[in-house]
Amino acid sequence: MNDNLLIGILGKSKSGKTFTWDTLFCKSVRTGKNLRRLYFNETEYVEVFLLSRSPQKRHMSVESIISNNKPRIVLCSMQYVLGVKKTLSYFSKNNFFLFIHWLNPGFKDENDSPLFYNSGILNHILSKNSIVGVRNGKENPELRVQEIKDFIYGWAKSRNLVKLKRLRKK
Repeated sequence: MNDNLLIGILGKSKSGKTFTWDTLFCKSVRTGKNLRRLYFNETEYVEVFLLSRSPQKRHMSVESIISNNKPRIVLCSMQYVLGVKKTLSYFSKNNFFLFIHWLNPGFKDENDSPLFYNSGILNHILSKNSIVGVRNGKENPELRVQEIKDFIYGWAKSRNLVKLKRLRKK
């Protein structure tokens, strides 16, 4: 059983990665230094670490971005380039289950598909404990965001990571 969870959004620039995170949190979000709450409803939430801008685009390693947080759940944008293998390897070495949405292959990224297939990125992901789904990032994100939330909730609930917000007494 994997102790940690990576929710990865893989795609080229402007494929919908940031829009997916913004929809998930119902507001514009960026990478921070601390864990943040991801709410499932008014009272239940989990703590996650968000990398809204990919380590590849930042020219930084995942380790240096996450630093001392030791998150159990990481939400990570991943740039669709060869260097993504290094990011994926970090997560698999650190006992993360990989839940990946690959945005837009075959939906206007036709010229880039050989990079993904011929470079072994897909085989790399599939050889780990993983689920990979292909999604059209040009479409309304509501369905893919709900799919992500449902997966996180089930995974976190089975590990007693879902927390309850304290309600104020009136």
